[in-house]
Amino acid sequence: MELKLSNEKGEAAGQLEVSDEAFGAPFREALIHQVVTAYLAGGRAGTKAQKTRSEAAGGGKKPWRQKGTGNARAGTIRSPLWRGGGRAFAGKPRDFSQKVNRKMYRGAMRSILSELARQDRLVPIQAVTVEAPRTRELTARLSDLGVENGLIVVDEADERLVLAARNLPHVDVVEADRVDPVRLVGAEQVVITEPAIRRVEEWLS
Repeated sequence: MELKLSNEKGEAAGQLEVSDEAFGAPFREALIHQVVTAYLAGGRAGTKAQKTRSEAAGGGKKPWRQKGTGNARAGTIRSPLWRGGGRAFAGKPRDFSQKVNRKMYRGAMRSILSELARQDRLVPIQAVTVEAPRTRELTARLSDLGVENGLIVVDEADERLVLAARNLPHVDVVEADRVDPVRLVGAEQVVITEPAIRRVEEWLS
């Protein structure tokens, strides 16, 4: 299949022949949902730790006798009902990661990229460069492409480009080797350079 290629000024620069396997895959919503969910779950720390009533310090003695005081009966000051007591359902450290094999992950990436291309949210470009790490210069480049919010995928990250994008809250720069499904799904538009497309093709084909 072919994608419309633009230069940095947003002008047409011909057609780019790409792999049907990588950019012409069918949309598989269930697979994408599973992979995105697993990716987000893998980023969770899972370090929550709370104490049960048996782990909280103190409370070895019955606070008062069972009857005759006028107080409600109590067996320990570390009951979940008491301030400073243990938690009834205490959180414990756990691993939230979900297993997603390589074939599923690559299939989801193909489906996402293909759907972005079908929706004209994929913007292939020859290159994205800035002469100086200035946000204004990058904003002008993106304006020529008709992009306000999006993800810039490059073959190799240029420090000037990264610094120029740092102050833009809805623009992110990522290398082709590090692009992930969550960033692709969340981006309004994906600006991807020609070398990055070839890198992605090599990975997904």
